[in-house]
Amino acid sequence: MLEDLAAWVEAHRLQACHWFTVDCFDHLRHGGRISAAAATVGNVLNIKPLLHVDGEGVLGVVKKPRGRNKAIRELIARMQESWQSEISPMVIVGHGDDESAALKLKDAIASQFPQAQVHIADIGPVIGAHTGPGMLALTYWGSNR
Repeated sequence: MLEDLAAWVEAHRLQACHWFTVDCFDHLRHGGRISAAAATVGNVLNIKPLLHVDGEGVLGVVKKPRGRNKAIRELIARMQESWQSEISPMVIVGHGDDESAALKLKDAIASQFPQAQVHIADIGPVIGAHTGPGMLALTYWGSNR
């Protein structure tokens, strides 16, 4: 049984897709990921960057939507591209102290993917220290890790 689980994890480890956005750039600046100037410009322009950790473990900006609604549409677009419900219908919406945004994302997923089993989860303090309040994440099994 344990060997079967280990084989499954090995076979699917690169199919765990996770995309997220942050509400402001302050925590990315404090963590040294971006400059103070970039943080100021991003905040003024209301950019909600779509971030992703790739198969090599590198964090990158994929897109720079302006506004929370556009960021949510971008998260849904990534899921539309590659969600593999046959692996698991479970979808996790993570949030950093922004349950209303998490519910909005959950409703958008439910309308586009009625077979999805969407669960909402708070993020922990370690990730929260890097992303800040307002972080919104979408995690599912798919092909676009």
